[in-house]
Amino acid sequence: MKFPGARLLARVVLALVAVAAVIVTVVGCSSAKEDSKSGSAKVGDCIVKGASSDAKAETVDCSSEQAVYKIAQTSDKKIDCATDYSGYQTGGAFLCLAPNFKQGSCYNETSSTAVKNVDCGSTEATFKVVKRIDGQADELLCGADADSFRLISEAPKTTFCLAKPKA
Repeated sequence: MKFPGARLLARVVLALVAVAAVIVTVVGCSSAKEDSKSGSAKVGDCIVKGASSDAKAETVDCSSEQAVYKIAQTSDKKIDCATDYSGYQTGGAFLCLAPNFKQGSCYNETSSTAVKNVDCGSTEATFKVVKRIDGQADELLCGADADSFRLISEAPKTTFCLAKPKA
């Protein structure tokens, strides 16, 4: 079912999310620290936090709740990451990070820090992933229970349907 104005609202929300991603990228790139563990990080690995000054390039299993980011691209110098990704400089590597949010999980995101996994009952929770759709990037796949979305249009395409966590 389509609602009048829903597509416009979806585009406005997407624009706000893109602006927040740019802010996180700029903050992360300007304040990144050295991390000696980054040399082993490779495309497809998942890492703890990321894209902020307190980020770690420590790899973790991608099914872990702490695996908030997946490495989409690496380089030995700073590069422009896709719009959907966050950039992170660590040690001798530059990483482009894609969100790796889990369906049913809640996260905290502010303009000055990276996204982190939090308890859905916590006052820190700023959004909940109500649906994750792998292989497609289309906000129209989100149901009525979602009030916003985040799309990853690069391979692997992913749609995250988001809602405010219930207190």
